[in-house]
Amino acid sequence: MQIMKNSLKTGAGPGEWFTGAVYIDTVAAPGAGSRLSASYVHFTPGARTAWHTHPNGQTIYVTEGVGLCQRRGGPIEVIRPGDRVFFEPGEEHWHGAAPDSFMTHLAMLEVDEQGQSATWGKHVTDEEYSQQPG
Repeated sequence: MQIMKNSLKTGAGPGEWFTGAVYIDTVAAPGAGSRLSASYVHFTPGARTAWHTHPNGQTIYVTEGVGLCQRRGGPIEVIRPGDRVFFEPGEEHWHGAAPDSFMTHLAMLEVDEQGQSATWGKHVTDEEYSQQPG
């Protein structure tokens, strides 16, 4: 058993991965025999990820606010506290806050054998983001 006292500070989400202000709190990091990565991700209104994929898929669990998510070619979906979304391995997608609401989710995934958690693509455009939810 290991108890790790919190020594990590909230970090700003990198501009290459996000549009808008996003903040990340690490919950679990891969290492010591575990491939689990988990983070609380806090999105300000209108903030969102870029298009991306995960080699082993990703589950997000919404804890606060109202969010949006979309897989490539699918409709935008509204997500709320208690909703869980699983993105299949290799499925191109994005997720973030609704235009008028903060949103926080717990993101959980397993890194691949090389320690990679995601492959990042282009930013979601304002035109893509502003489509009406399905």
